[in-house]
Amino acid sequence: MMTMTMTKTLRTAASTLALTGALLMSFASEPLLAKDQTSVAEALGAAPAPAAKDINPAMWIVRDADTTIYLFGTVHVLRPGLNWLKGDVKAAFDGSDELVLEVVEPEDPAVTQSIIASMATNPQGTTLRSLLTPPVLGKYESALGTLNIPPAALDGYKPWFAAVTLTTVPLLMQGYDPNSGAEKILSIAAKAQSKPIGQLETIEQQLGIFDKLGIAEQIAFLDVTLDGVPDVTTQIDAMVEAWGKGDLTVLDTLLNEGFQSYPGLYDALLTDRNQNWANWIKARMDKPGTVFIAVGAAHLVGKDSVQVLLEKQGITSTRVAQ
Repeated sequence: MMTMTMTKTLRTAASTLALTGALLMSFASEPLLAKDQTSVAEALGAAPAPAAKDINPAMWIVRDADTTIYLFGTVHVLRPGLNWLKGDVKAAFDGSDELVLEVVEPEDPAVTQSIIASMATNPQGTTLRSLLTPPVLGKYESALGTLNIPPAALDGYKPWFAAVTLTTVPLLMQGYDPNSGAEKILSIAAKAQSKPIGQLETIEQQLGIFDKLGIAEQIAFLDVTLDGVPDVTTQIDAMVEAWGKGDLTVLDTLLNEGFQSYPGLYDALLTDRNQNWANWIKARMDKPGTVFIAVGAAHLVGKDSVQVLLEKQGITSTRVAQ
């Protein structure tokens, strides 16, 4: 039987992926690709063939006399073949004047790579493995071996970046693809319609959430992440299943319940950002138009959701039937 500690560990890994922006997840394995392409290719192997499947994620609407804002919860990395941009979601998207994401992906990938490199790399002369205590180092090197990642591949990076990378690579091995993520699909659709794309945060703000953690906190984050690496795909599969059904109760349990055991990271990744976004929405209601906002699903479920924070400001959100 799974212990409570392990349950929280696995949920924390799933929560981290759900709350981390699509850009960071997309580029988390970039150091591996740059340093040792053969081993990464071998680690990824052949992706499972995608199966076409209709799903119905949840969406909400906020409106007044001259402003309509849709709130759509996303999963940043998905397997190909899921059909969700349809029905009410597609009608809302097509009828919107603009798309607003957590972060807009720069046209030039080198821009993102440069920002990540500047914030995620260790100081000269410091290696990741030299920072880890023997127990954590043992788990870390074991995880690298399981994923066929060369021991030196992440040595130049900080513990928080290694944690994100080690929860991303197993998903890539099982056919998950950032290019199939909801933000990527919506961005392509917006560009096809010449629809403006805005953002709620900058790349620097998102990365700064992790980078502001002290080294001890980063190592603790990596440690708990390592415990969940073997089962992270199972957890994300369950999250995607609940997301596709619009099952908010299960999503809240998977994404937020265990993560609350790490209040500093929980507040930085979830509640503080949700408050900022609720404030943004309140201000945007003063301007006429229709906006389609797409953010990670974890931000739209639970007691600290964007909708709950909007309600505290007198703004009602209504779930759209699917």
